[in-house]
Amino acid sequence: MSETESFRHLLETFENPYPNRDYVMETVCPEFTSMCPKTGQPDFGTLIISYIPDQVCFELKSLKLYLQSYRNVGAFYEDVTNRILDDLIAVTDPRWIELRADFTPRGGISSSITASHQKED
Repeated sequence: MSETESFRHLLETFENPYPNRDYVMETVCPEFTSMCPKTGQPDFGTLIISYIPDQVCFELKSLKLYLQSYRNVGAFYEDVTNRILDDLIAVTDPRWIELRADFTPRGGISSSITASHQKED
């Protein structure tokens, strides 16, 4: 079991009030923190989650608690971004989802990671 699989249980959902309509939900999380596995230093970033829900939506308080669980997790930007996306897909099974992670500059270099998923028909 990976370190973050235990966090997935923190994500809660509720029924999509408009399952017959495509609409985009965008959630901005400006206080995301994880840890660089190489240096042990904190990484700070803003996560922007955009998705078209299918039958369920993720609940925002549970998302906050889930994301806070990453504070002491050592993971590179690419890894943490894709882990979070995988967990969101697993619990919501959205029609489409995109996660953009904009990390604050370190040493004069900033990084932005974007990962997405399209549900097959």
